[in-house]
Amino acid sequence: MRHLIDEFRNETAWLPAWLVSFGVLAAAFFIGLMIHRIAFRFFSRVVEKRDLFWRSLVSRGRRPLRLAILTWTLSLGATVAPLTSDQASIIRHVLFLGFVLVVGWTARTALHIWMTVYLRRFKLDAEDNLLARTHVTQSRILERIAQVLIIGVTIAMMLLTFPAVQQYGVSLLASAGVAGIVLGLALQPVLKNVFAGIQLAITQPIRIDDALIVEGEWGNVEEITSTYVVVKLWDWRRMILPLSYFIEQPFQNWTREGAALIGTVMIYLDYSVPVEAIRRKVEEIVAGSTLWDKRVVAVQVTDFRETTMEVRILASANNAPKVFDLRCEIREKLIEFIQREYRHGLPRVRTEGAADPNGAMATEMLRHSSLQA
Repeated sequence: MRHLIDEFRNETAWLPAWLVSFGVLAAAFFIGLMIHRIAFRFFSRVVEKRDLFWRSLVSRGRRPLRLAILTWTLSLGATVAPLTSDQASIIRHVLFLGFVLVVGWTARTALHIWMTVYLRRFKLDAEDNLLARTHVTQSRILERIAQVLIIGVTIAMMLLTFPAVQQYGVSLLASAGVAGIVLGLALQPVLKNVFAGIQLAITQPIRIDDALIVEGEWGNVEEITSTYVVVKLWDWRRMILPLSYFIEQPFQNWTREGAALIGTVMIYLDYSVPVEAIRRKVEEIVAGSTLWDKRVVAVQVTDFRETTMEVRILASANNAPKVFDLRCEIREKLIEFIQREYRHGLPRVRTEGAADPNGAMATEMLRHSSLQA
C-alpha cells in the first residue's frame, strides 16, 4: 500500500501539491457519496422484511452512515494526498472529531428507535391504561437521561482531543476538591432536576396522562422531559413545572393507582322533598348514562341546615373526564326532575304571621274608650 502511495506521488510530482491534495480529497469525497448510496440501498433491501426496529434504524441512520463513510474515505484520501505534517495533523483531527460524532449520533438514534418500538405495544388511549402509563413514563424519563449522558460523553470526548482542554482537565483533577464544590454549586439546579428525574423514574409519583391538581389547577401530564413536566390544563393551557417540584411539593394525583374515579354532586333541598324519590331518580339517571362504569352510585343526606338538607350524590366512571361529564349530566337531569315533580322542594325562606298580644290589648283599650265617649 505504501509503495502505491509513493508511486502516485512521484507521478504527480510535477503538479502543485495543493492542487493534487484538493483533487485527491475531492475524489475521496465523491467516492464516499457513491459508496454511501450503494450501501444504503443494500441495507434497505436487507431489512425490507425485518421488524420495525431494523427498518427504522436503517432509515434514521442514513445521515450518520453518510458521515461515517465520508470520514473513512477522506481519511484514506488524506493518507494519499501530498500534505505537510501540519496539514495532515489538522485533517486527521477533524476526521477523528467526525468519527466521535458519528458514534454518539448513532447511539442516540438507536436508543430513540428502540424505545419508540418498545413503547408501541402500550396504548395510552385504553380505558385502563395504568400499566401503559407506568412503562411509558419510566421509559421516556430514562431515555432522556441516557440521551443527556450520550451527548455529554460525546462532547467531552471531542473536547479532550484538544491539547488545551487536556491540560485544563489535568489541572482540574489536581484541584478536584475546590473545582468540585464550585462546579456543584454552579450546576445545582441542573443536577437537582437530573436526580429528581431518576427518582421519578423509579418511584413514579406521576406518569404520562395522569390527572393532577397542581397549583390549584386540574390537568393531565402531557410530557415529561429530563428537566421539566408539561401539564395540559382542562382549558388547553400548559403549565410547565420543574421535575423537582413533584419531589418537594404536595399535589393531588387522581389516577395514581387507577384511572377510575368517584364523582360527587352536592344538592341542597327543602325538608319536604322525599329522599327516596331522589335516590330512585339518580339511579335511573346513571343507569341510562353511557359514562357510568356500573360500580358506584349512592345518595346520602350528609347534613341538616337551618332551611335545607344537604344531599350528596356519588357516581363512578372510568376516568377523570368521564367523571366530570357524568356529574354535569346528573345535575342537569336531576334539577329538571325536581323542577317538574317537586317545585316546592327547592330551597325557600318561610314567613309565618303570628298574633301580637300587645297589639291586641291596645286595640281593645281603644275600642273601650270610644264606647265611653
